Amino acid sequence: MNLPTNSPNKNIALPFVTLSFYNNYFIGIFKEGELVTIEKSNLISSYALDFFKDKPFVYISNRVNSYAVNPEIYPDMLGISNLAGFAVVSKNAMALKNAKFEKMFFKKPFEIFNTIDEAIVWTDTLIKEHISNKAI
Repeated sequence: MNLPTNSPNKNIALPFVTLSFYNNYFIGIFKEGELVTIEKSNLISSYALDFFKDKPFVYISNRVNSYAVNPEIYPDMLGISNLAGFAVVSKNAMALKNAKFEKMFFKKPFEIFNTIDEAIVWTDTLIKEHISNKAI
């Protein structure tokens, strides 16, 4: 599994997803065969808001398993003002194709990567931009 080398600040294991929280981002790994619904997305968002408070953060979806995402989750996520962006990490062609489709529904930065490390580098840059834009 392709995960950061540093330890997370907090881990949460739910029946359908494992969440690992770091300083500026969190990584979600959904279980095989899941359907990501609005209810599941809202639950994850509540954990993120509880952890990050008002601090900007990025969600990294580490798609090591095959699952489906209801694209209706994305408009709700746009209301999270400190969600700076969304990253998908996968090497699976179908997961990448699905992510490109999902990207059309999310009007904040949304990028697709082959490795967690690439996503984290992008996250660091995005957080710095988000903070500097808020300062203006």
